[in-house]
Order: sequence, then structure tokens, then C-alpha cells
Amino acid sequence: MDIYALYIAIGLFTGILSGIFGIGGGLIIVPIMLATGHSFEESIGISILQMALSSFVGSVLNFKKKSLDFSLGLLIGIGGLIGASFSGFILKIVSSKILMVIFALLVVYSMIQFVLKPKKKDFIADTKRYRLQGLKLFLIGALTGFFAITLGIGGGMLMVPLMHYFLGYDSKKCVALGLFFILFSSISGAFSLMYHHIINKEVLVAGAIVGLGSVMGVSIGIKWIMGLLNEKMHKILILGVYGLSLLIILYKLFF
Repeated sequence: MDIYALYIAIGLFTGILSGIFGIGGGLIIVPIMLATGHSFEESIGISILQMALSSFVGSVLNFKKKSLDFSLGLLIGIGGLIGASFSGFILKIVSSKILMVIFALLVVYSMIQFVLKPKKKDFIADTKRYRLQGLKLFLIGALTGFFAITLGIGGGMLMVPLMHYFLGYDSKKCVALGLFFILFSSISGAFSLMYHHIINKEVLVAGAIVGLGSVMGVSIGIKWIMGLLNEKMHKILILGVYGLSLLIILYKLFF
């Protein structure tokens, strides 16, 4: 298969996952790019570029379908924008092996949080509590953006279970917010990686092609989540994606 056709196919697949699960697709793209001969840093760059494209289209679609709470999304997104701006610096000073170990640990943590019952009911319309939860969303966004973009993932994989557990949001609401968060964190991360010369011309071209495929895929994923998947099935599929990503990264670490 032509390498560009492969990139589009990868983008299409990850775009569908983005729409269904609110993830950036990095947990799939990074291992595949490693397998095609790219370095860990280049794989992260490609992953982040496609995230920016797919998350933009996905967020527009979610907003039109009224499944995205824009005010909450801004709090998470601005936090992610700030946190992700440090990603290029971290990639320059931390080895790829250490980053992959952190990646695996975060996947395990996310799986555990997602299977636990939520601590709280859905959003309470009390002014003081509203502000407190807003602060929590901002801080979660900043911390997730810092770690997630450094590892080549959008952060939705980490955000979805955290919002489900700590704020009590249902999985579909979490997915829409997670995808919107990825838009902010991926754009910030891309500029950070460009500044540190991790994203070069080759990475830019590959990221754009994968992103083109993901743009087509994300609209398919959002249609599926809105019409075909109930809450229970959606949660089961999300856990399946976490398990697959963990197996892939462990394989890269030990084989």
C-alpha cells in the first residue's frame, strides 16, 4: 500500500474513534507511526497535527448537535492550552522510554477511574459550587494538557474518565468536552513542537494527510455515538480502547 494511502486509512480509523470516544487518536497513531519507521518524537508530532484537524471538525459537529457545553469546554480548553505549551520542552529533556512508561501508567489509571462509580451527581446549579467546579475543570485541563501532549495523545483518554468520576457527567457529555479540550491542547502543543524543531516538513506533510483522513472519520463517529450506542455499550467500548492502547505500548516497550 502507498504510504500516503496508509496515512489516510489510519486517519479515517482514528477519526471514527475520536468521534465515538472523545480521544485524539494518539494512542493508535503513535504506535503505528513508530512501526512505520518514525521516531517517537516525530510520531508525537504527526499525532498532534491530526488531532487539531479532527477535534476542530468534531467540536463543530457536537456544537451543532447541542451535545457540547461551550462554557465548560472553554474552561477545560484554556487550561489545556496553557499546560500543552510546555510539551516541546519536556520532549527535549526526557527519554522516550520514560515517556512510554508514563503513557502506560496513565492508561491503567484512566481505566480504573472509569470503572469506578461517579463521586458526584451531574452539574449542580449553585453559584459557589459552579465556580469551584469551574476551577477544577481548568486545573484538570492544565495538568492533562501538560502530560497528554507530551505523550502524543490529545488528553481525551484521560479527561473522559476523570470528568465521569469526579463530576458525574455521563459518557457522551464527557466525550464532547474531551474532544473540545483536544482542540485547544493540540494547537498549543503543535506550536510548542514547531518552536523546538520537532515538527519538520516531513512530519507536517504526514500529519496533514493523516488529519485529512481523521476529518472524514470523526463525522462518522459522532453520528454513531448520537444514534446507535447506548450509555452502557459506549462505556464498554471505551474500556476496550484503553485495553488495546495498553497492549500496544507494552509491546513497544518490551519487544
